[in-house]
Amino acid sequence: MKVFHEEHTIPTGGQGLVECTALIHQTVARSGVQNGLCTTCLLHTSASLLVQENADPSARRDLEYFFAKLVPENDPGFTHTAEGPDDMPSHIKAALTQTSLSIPVVQGALVLGTWQGIYLWEHRDAPHRRRVLVHLLGEGS
Repeated sequence: MKVFHEEHTIPTGGQGLVECTALIHQTVARSGVQNGLCTTCLLHTSASLLVQENADPSARRDLEYFFAKLVPENDPGFTHTAEGPDDMPSHIKAALTQTSLSIPVVQGALVLGTWQGIYLWEHRDAPHRRRVLVHLLGEGS
């Protein structure tokens, strides 16, 4: 059984989806794992990871629009606002999505559908540098 892990820092430009599919594919290739499981874990509480459509950008825009309506900034009921009006909404959006993903690896490649990509979703207004741990476990060379 082969175990491999690598940490990446992904810069964001503020709220929005940042595709990191190629980065994860490259990590899988370096790992030498041929058949197993790739787990990605975001080491933050105000951003998330998603598998989402990567062909039509309107799908991502609609997702961002929906979540902005679902969890608006400046809600007078929020008390966790020390870092600004996007503070609590960013934590709620992360709680409603996910901070880790598990994706199968078969014949040395991630198994994703035709239109699927891996995204880091920044929920804060300001740019950040987000840490993502990629961990692979399986048969390999």
